Amino acid sequence: MAEPREPQKPQEHNVPMITLSDGNRIPQVGLGVLRIDDEGVTPVVENAIAVGYRHIDGAAGYNNEAGVGRALANTGYNTGDKRADIWVTTKLRDSEQGYDSARKAFDRQLGLLQLEYVDMYMLHWPTPFDWRSGETWKAFAEFRAEGRVKTLGVCNFLPEHLDRLHEETGEYPAINQIELHPTWQQREVVAYCKEHGIAIEAYSPMARGADLNAGDGTIERIAQAHHVSPAQAILRWHIENGTIIIPKSVHAQRQKENLDLFGFALTQEEHAAIDALDGPTRAGHDPLTFTYA
Repeated sequence: MAEPREPQKPQEHNVPMITLSDGNRIPQVGLGVLRIDDEGVTPVVENAIAVGYRHIDGAAGYNNEAGVGRALANTGYNTGDKRADIWVTTKLRDSEQGYDSARKAFDRQLGLLQLEYVDMYMLHWPTPFDWRSGETWKAFAEFRAEGRVKTLGVCNFLPEHLDRLHEETGEYPAINQIELHPTWQQREVVAYCKEHGIAIEAYSPMARGADLNAGDGTIERIAQAHHVSPAQAILRWHIENGTIIIPKSVHAQRQKENLDLFGFALTQEEHAAIDALDGPTRAGHDPLTFTYA
């Protein structure tokens, strides 16, 4: 057996930067902060920054923007030279879609985050049963023109929603953040986005842990071959696909592990074996019927 692989130190991670259609560059690995309360999220984000994360993915609907803001202020990443070294995403509440309501919401969110600008502002769900994305996007474009947002993105949009947004605004988002993991690969959505220059960002990249045991031990066998964890094997698969990932962890050691993806590579056979795990069942919600916050 090969010797166990030495974990990389934070400064050696060299997380790749993904260049977006608007020319901005986003770290390929970020920290998701869903389902962490406002008080608890502050030390989680502070620790993530300490171990090397430079990309934080939040949302108004997570009800913890103030806590994220405290972490950014406490670490000095909310202003000055350090601000340029971190990517901060937040999302509009679905209930605040619309031009006027988005303008008001964004001002509130910047205040909670203690930031002068965010790197990305996103529509959280398409809500096709109450479609307001076109008028909301007008406000988004104004925030960008004002220098208060760098990149505009969407979450959970299907091709039909991206088509409609483009018809109404003349623009595609730079990123579409979708549920994506080995057993739910959304290949049609991914192909559409690639064709239209939209980067894919995966949330629930391990199906909230369910995919760690996918394929009758396939993930475990691949992980053992590289002396890494099953989580690292899955996240490495995403990295090799060019997908931006935002795994969530409140544990310091797992945060480090989720960044330590660049000292090994899957073989073509291993990558294909994970590709073959695609299935018909999502872990989360249906974009055609769901609204969040």
